[in-house]
Amino acid sequence: MTGREIREVLELSGVTPSRQLGQNFLIDPNCARWIVSQLEVTPDDAVVEVGPGTGALSEHLVGNVRRLILVEFDARLAAMLKERFKDEPTVEVHHEDGVKFDVRKLFKHRPVKFLGNLPYSCGGAILKNFLSRPHPFERAVIMLQKEVIDRLAAVPRTKDYGVLTLRVQSGWEVKPLRTVPPEAFFPRPQIDSSVAVLTPRVSGLPPFDDRLFDELVRRGFSQRRKQIKKHMPETPAWEEVAESIGVQVSARAEELSLDQWVALARAYDSHPLMDVPQKDAEIFDVVDENDQVTGQATRGEVHAKGLLHRAVHVFAVNRRGEVLLQRRSLLKDSHPGVWDSSVSGHLDAGEDYETAVVRELEEEMGIVDAEPEEIARIAPCEATGWEHVRLYRCRHDGAVRFPCAEIDAAQWFPPREVQAWIDARPEDFASGFLVCWNAVVALPPEPA
Repeated sequence: MTGREIREVLELSGVTPSRQLGQNFLIDPNCARWIVSQLEVTPDDAVVEVGPGTGALSEHLVGNVRRLILVEFDARLAAMLKERFKDEPTVEVHHEDGVKFDVRKLFKHRPVKFLGNLPYSCGGAILKNFLSRPHPFERAVIMLQKEVIDRLAAVPRTKDYGVLTLRVQSGWEVKPLRTVPPEAFFPRPQIDSSVAVLTPRVSGLPPFDDRLFDELVRRGFSQRRKQIKKHMPETPAWEEVAESIGVQVSARAEELSLDQWVALARAYDSHPLMDVPQKDAEIFDVVDENDQVTGQATRGEVHAKGLLHRAVHVFAVNRRGEVLLQRRSLLKDSHPGVWDSSVSGHLDAGEDYETAVVRELEEEMGIVDAEPEEIARIAPCEATGWEHVRLYRCRHDGAVRFPCAEIDAAQWFPPREVQAWIDARPEDFASGFLVCWNAVVALPPEPA
């Protein structure tokens, strides 16, 4: 779309660009085409575009991707986009606030990429909503004011380096691509914009607790000119932590690299299983097809030989009826990196199911005082790893805390979204979880 065409669309839609909403519309068609090209889309991709405005970027994606999901805050522009693309079955338009959009609805559309000429007024909040872990995206191309892009890509010991830098870089590699001058927009902003591509950070960092990392970063930069030792937890002693991560006792927040901030979070992580993705030396009861104990073997022997053994799965459900799922760590020896039940684990030798489910709830999710209810028994099969599974359900409305070496992320999902996701991409889930989910789906509905 040319500048003249965009102005005509705005006039016909009754839209006067709002400074309060940060509305600066891209009117350079060559720049728009180039920005979309940086997304490197394939016909199998879904693309989520936040702040599509008049569709200057969108028009280069229609017909070239499997699905295009447009999220537009301005009701008039959303109505215009719905009318413009009404005959395009691959395009869906949502009149919603990008800051509050429910990203959980997007997992079923994977592979999915993110695109946004984001409003200056709330671009950071939109990024936090869409790109914080866990998220479904494998690539993002964003345009924001240059000063924000500079902060996203900043390095230690610079004025731009801070909380936003570390929040984003802990999950993404950030590469600034091009500065876009004010004359590429209508109305013209008073500052330059920049385009950057973000790709998920897939290696180089050890497992760490996201929430603890964020808390420590916020503490450290609360007074960026002060030494961070004054803002750190009391134990372990700061002097010991500083030596272990290779910084001076007098260090300031802006002096620590991303690697050192992650090491800092790990140093203050008191979870006993922080470095234990699985207990390789644990002993299981070996059982027969009737679940009667016939002997014992190590975890490795049980899995290598396909011996029948015992396990529990739990679906934790909150007051909204949402179910908690966990994404398994990439360090796990089976089904790494896929989604699984709220809690799952083996029975130790000599342990009964009721004891195991209480232990696993506390070890994996920090859930105590729950009252797990058995809802299904599942016979051993290849999909469960030859486990006799007892499936439980429990109510939980509080926070969860999990060992970062064992669990990469946890998220509450509406059951209808889980089912739609399973239907679209069963490969995103552990096979044992799918068996458990199908067992629950087959149960008669609970009495009203």
